[in-house]
Formats: sequence, C-alpha cells, structure tokens
Amino acid sequence: MTGNHIRNFHDVHLKKPSIVSIGVFDGVHLGHQRLIRRLVAEARATDRCSVVLTFFPHPDVVLKHVSGRYYLTSPEERARLLLDLGVDWVLTHPFNEEVRRIRAADFVDQMREHLKMSALWVGPDFALGYQREGDVAFLREQGAQKGFVVETVNLMLGESGEIISSSRIREALRAGDVAQAAVWLGRPYQVSGEVVHGDHRGRTIGFPTANVDVWEEQLLPSNGVYACWAHLGDEQFMAVTNIGVRPTFDGDGLTVEAHLLDFDRDIYGERLRLDFVRRLRGERRFSGVDALVAQIRQDVEEGRAVLAELVRGK
Repeated sequence: MTGNHIRNFHDVHLKKPSIVSIGVFDGVHLGHQRLIRRLVAEARATDRCSVVLTFFPHPDVVLKHVSGRYYLTSPEERARLLLDLGVDWVLTHPFNEEVRRIRAADFVDQMREHLKMSALWVGPDFALGYQREGDVAFLREQGAQKGFVVETVNLMLGESGEIISSSRIREALRAGDVAQAAVWLGRPYQVSGEVVHGDHRGRTIGFPTANVDVWEEQLLPSNGVYACWAHLGDEQFMAVTNIGVRPTFDGDGLTVEAHLLDFDRDIYGERLRLDFVRRLRGERRFSGVDALVAQIRQDVEEGRAVLAELVRGK
C-alpha cells in the first residue's frame, strides 16, 4: 500500500494540483475500481495528484437513520483498497449534521483551497451539499467560476446489463449469494477480526472453530454455512464457516465461526480473514448433536470439494 490516508482537510499537503473524486466508495467494487484506475492514470499522465474523498459515517446512517450491520468495508479497509489502486491521497471526511448542512459552494471552496482541485470526477447523478443542491450542473457553474473542470463518469454495468452498486452487493449478501457479490466486487467478500474464545462446543464434537470477532457494523452474509478461504498472516487454509445463532444449542447471539480444514493450532488473539466463496446451506435446527455432527461432516466434504475445484481451475 502506498499513498496517504487522512481524516481532515488540514492534514493534506499537496505540492501540485489534483484530480478529485467524491463518493462513499463502500466495498470499492468493480465500478469504483474502473473509475479510480482511470483517475489515477489521468493524474499521472498530467503530473497531478489523485485524491479520493470519502465519508464516514455513511450518509445513509445520518440521513436515513440506518443502523446495525451495513458497511461492506471499514474506513481503514476501504482506504487500503483505494490506495492499492494507486491513489495518492484518501481523505475520509466525517459526515454528521454539521457537514450535512454545508452549502455546496462552501464545500467546493474547501476542496479548491486544501486539495488544489483542478478537476472533479463524479457520477452523472452525483450531488453534494445541503439538500443535494450541488448537482453536476451546479458544479460545472462553480468550475467555470473557480477554475476547475467537472467530468462525469458513467456507472459500470454487469454482464446482464445491471448497474453495479454497493446497494446491490448488500442485497446479494443478505440473500446469501456471496458468489454474485464476488462478481460485482471483483474479489471474494471478506470479513476479518481477532479470534476470540467462544463456548468451545465445536472442539467437543470434533470440529473446533475459530470464533471471529468481526467489526460490529460490517454487513454479514445471511445466516448459513459457507465455503471460505481463511487467511492467517501469509498462510491460506480451506474453511467452512457458520454464521448464525446456533439454534440446535439455543444460542442467543450472532457468531462467525470458521472450521479450518486440516488445521490444529491455537490461534486465539490472532487476526483471521475469511473470503466467502459459496453458500453451502442455510442455518437450521437439528434434532440433536448426532444429526448436527453428521451434517457438519457433509458440509466439510462439500466445502472441500468446492474449494479444491477452484484450485484445479486456476
């Protein structure tokens, strides 16, 4: 990762003009990636800086009072993905009631002053500022007055002609369709966190699991069992992951528990990343431990087959 991730206009120190793109960029999906690669290439070709201005919290949290698990990426992960695409600066700007009420012209002035903005790249339906007054037509007027150009970039379409968007990816994940989410993201959907102690029941039935403490605001795929790749540092393992409340044992809280195949190490306190490949089944209650164990054996074999097929296909 190169570049800089900052949280305040005053922490930006540019030595040359910039091309700026503004948006939430949650997930940094294929549509975002196409825009950013074009922006970075143009900035390098014209000896300018590339800047992406994002927001946290998500404007939906403030404007629509969205709560619970909603984000596809944490602010830090989103910035890492953007910087890995070659962006020079990522500014994660706070979004709150005060920011919501900033007039569009005033926000433009801040970008001109602190970011040395010479060009602004946005989607055709983009708007900023109080009550979305700063639409593309308004921004072009501002550019004519204040010395920057506005370029609109059309949204990217999927193979079936659908618009690729963060909201569509959320819908796919809520339906458990991690394979479709991966197509739109251009990579598997990922969650990560510290491995923490659970109730240790998995070990007693022969299938020890790593209980992953995922960021409480990140969206999880719908409850069920998934074939995953588990990443521990530089190592990769096959895994079968359960998301749910463990109804057979009357569980009372949502957990993410990964059974790493052919693995027997103590990894409590370490950070584990899970890449979701395919949903194997939904969550359900079993008549007892024996029925559950039999199903887990089947899940493991199916998960192993799914992941092995991917390896063979490379």
